[in-house]
Amino acid sequence: MIKRSVNLGNFLTGETVYNAWKRLEPFVHRTPLLTSSTTNQMVGKNVYFKMENQQKTGAFKFRGATFKLMQLPKEQLQNGVVTASAGNHAQGVAYAGAKLGVKTTIFMAEGTPLAKINATKAYGAEVVLIGESFQEAFEASLERKAETGAAYIHPFDDYDVMAGQGTIAMEMLRQEDRIDTILVPIGGGGLISGIATAAKHINRNIRVIGVQANGAAAMHKSFHHNVNEKLTSVKTIAEGIAVKQPGKNTLPVIRKYVDDIVTVCDEEIASAIVYMLERNKTLMEGAGAASLAALFKYHDRIRSRNCGVIVSGGNLDIGMLPMIQKLAGEQRIFAS
Repeated sequence: MIKRSVNLGNFLTGETVYNAWKRLEPFVHRTPLLTSSTTNQMVGKNVYFKMENQQKTGAFKFRGATFKLMQLPKEQLQNGVVTASAGNHAQGVAYAGAKLGVKTTIFMAEGTPLAKINATKAYGAEVVLIGESFQEAFEASLERKAETGAAYIHPFDDYDVMAGQGTIAMEMLRQEDRIDTILVPIGGGGLISGIATAAKHINRNIRVIGVQANGAAAMHKSFHHNVNEKLTSVKTIAEGIAVKQPGKNTLPVIRKYVDDIVTVCDEEIASAIVYMLERNKTLMEGAGAASLAALFKYHDRIRSRNCGVIVSGGNLDIGMLPMIQKLAGEQRIFAS
């Protein structure tokens, strides 16, 4: 049974993430850190894949959702919880809610893969499909919150959620303490905020590089041009990172701790999915493949001897595989 603890407050520090790690340790999988000699030879680095696609619910989001729910007092949960999600956060909230006996309502974009929708319903959540992207689902979920008084579990722009996601770095740097660079996919920024905070707490010289799809690059533009970019539309096969605007809380953390943000195209993401499936017999979703796509694209620029790659999730709709294979096309990655 998950026990709730005292709220850590509206801030994010290395100590906060460490405390989250100790609290979550009994409940989350200690996901494996895998290596591939073929990949190492191709990029000229030792590469360590943090396999959060093997986490409970198939993605890292279970960490942040669970930790957030653990912080909420019982009386605040009486009206249930509500959130918006591209799918993985939904499953994390729904699973944690089921464990705590809390009613969960999840708003998702209409294009969310069926596998994620069905999995969320299987955990007992009410699912509402609305809008073309996360932003529309998010706005609708806020209306439901106002109507019902339910507690809101933001998918990324919440310090407890960030702290939960950051436990990945605490874990992987104990699995391999030589890692000097970590590649992290970015949507709204909750994952990289937690990871960067934790990594710099452990070793301030570790480089943290974010990766966005170029069809949903709001954080990339905000980071490099010192603005808070809001896109009018997003388009990418990596629906898990298809966010139109950075979080107001995540952006300052990212500016403080993240060293660089790069972009990859859908063809490169698709190619990384196919590569990992063929070479390592591992299924990644689009968001989970973004970091590997960036490693292949930018490996000459990334000065690293021991590079960590966050495989953030594996909840890919199998029906998308023919399209992904076609999209990879000439971008297909082969060892020389």
